[in-house]
Amino acid sequence: MDYLENIKEGIRSIKGNRLRTILTALIIAIGITSLVGILTAIEGIQSSVGSNFASLGANNFDIESKRLDGRSSTSQGVQEKKYEPIGYKEAQQFKSKYDFTGSVSIYARITGNGEVKYQSTTTTPTINIAATDENYFVQNAFEIAEGRNFTFLEIQQNNNVAVIGANVVKKLFPENVNPINENISFLGNKFKVIGVLEEKGGMGGGGSDQSIYIPIGLSTILADRELQYSLTVSVENPIFMEPAIGEATGVMRGVRGDRIGEESSFKIEKSQSLADRMDEIAGYLRIGGFSIGAITLLGASIGLMNIMMVSVTERTREIGIRKAIGASPTKIRLQFLWEAIVICQLGGLAGVVFGILIGNGISSLISEGGFVIPWLWMITGLVICVAVGLISGYYPAHKASKLDPIEALRYE
Repeated sequence: MDYLENIKEGIRSIKGNRLRTILTALIIAIGITSLVGILTAIEGIQSSVGSNFASLGANNFDIESKRLDGRSSTSQGVQEKKYEPIGYKEAQQFKSKYDFTGSVSIYARITGNGEVKYQSTTTTPTINIAATDENYFVQNAFEIAEGRNFTFLEIQQNNNVAVIGANVVKKLFPENVNPINENISFLGNKFKVIGVLEEKGGMGGGGSDQSIYIPIGLSTILADRELQYSLTVSVENPIFMEPAIGEATGVMRGVRGDRIGEESSFKIEKSQSLADRMDEIAGYLRIGGFSIGAITLLGASIGLMNIMMVSVTERTREIGIRKAIGASPTKIRLQFLWEAIVICQLGGLAGVVFGILIGNGISSLISEGGFVIPWLWMITGLVICVAVGLISGYYPAHKASKLDPIEALRYE
């Protein structure tokens, strides 16, 4: 009952100083809002990215050229071996020889500064032009908003057809013109538009929205330089991922002519490894967010301690009366500690609510994640509030408990 009475006394004191309590709780609320808000936003963004990886398929893995980015030697001065990029013929050989579960697509970027023309309208040289096959859009979860995908025959015959992104449509075609079956010109040739990709959005308006895709065989005809080709293998069932990678490694080593005992002249990267990397980055972001919130709460705890010191000074006579009628130093100390904790919890609850709302708001602006309730960080925030209340309230409470009752009663 003593603890309950102390809490009630703390609440009565808080009601008697509403403005001071609101301002003090607001300091705590801002600290908790920053802590919970940042961490909620990170959770929401990570959830969205995780679902995007799932839609892309964690069952995919990529086979890419192994390059050294201009480095020719190690830190010990040992010359490292350079590898030729994967060529078109090698990519085609792999696709024809790989007969394990799943599908294979080939991709090559022709240019990132393409200029596209439709009648009298010409885009700025900022269009990505890439070559691929009929499996690419399915494997990468690109939806066709209008028209259709490439057919197998169009890929085999290198037909001049194109699938274009949403931003390309906006830049080239008037609103009353349907781009399907219209002819556009780029790389010195005319192409018939057979499909328009669904808009992905994102910062800068790049990616698939700013791209044009043509049949993979045309890359060898239209490109004015040697291209790097990459392959994506989509496995139907995740349990076959490792056997599929093993099979793909064996086939590609044969195609590339890698000798037994030598390392592979290409690299294989699973989509799941990208998700793991995102988890690692999110972990660092959480540490940063927690640090920012902790610094804010440190400032809040100093503010609360200052308020409690003022409260002790203002209530010196009250403390003297309590001690005169038999209140022990422990009870006086607990009274002020509970008061600090109650103020912190009021601010903490408000901070948690605002933090969740603000964090989800930021997450929804950046990504397409759903509403996230971070129970762990909510509980952590409230526990931190108790700790802040104890730490910032202990010294004022200790000072109040040590006051001499006679001197306290004389205080004006």
